[in-house]
Amino acid sequence: MSCGTISSARNQLSGKISQLTTGAVNTEVILDLGSGQAITAIITNASAKGLGLAVGQEALALIKASWIIVTTQKTLKTSARNQFAGKIKEVKTGAVNSEVIIDLPSGQSLAAIITNESATHLGLKAGVEAIALIKASHVIIAIN
Repeated sequence: MSCGTISSARNQLSGKISQLTTGAVNTEVILDLGSGQAITAIITNASAKGLGLAVGQEALALIKASWIIVTTQKTLKTSARNQFAGKIKEVKTGAVNSEVIIDLPSGQSLAAIITNESATHLGLKAGVEAIALIKASHVIIAIN
């Protein structure tokens, strides 16, 4: 998860910018993570310009663990642009919330913080297939 960047974001996915689409207010950034996976971010045009983003540039996608929704339903249709299927590596149960670590086919992983009630209801445990849902507006792009 960590790529050596100092940040409070639990999830740090590294890749290369494969596409930039600029609109009137926002820029869509597609970051190729490898292994056929990509993540989409929607950022302001001012942020894209300020970062000097360009296709082919190395970048990080930063995602807070509390911004990730976990499901086990493969046929669930949602408006979340980013949907990552993987297998649960572990579930750490706390007093109120659980930390769910999902290993992705790319070799990277995602950590989600969900309620204990949700983890129990979904039957989450090591080895269970799960899908991490992330809104494009919840992905922060960072560069070195």
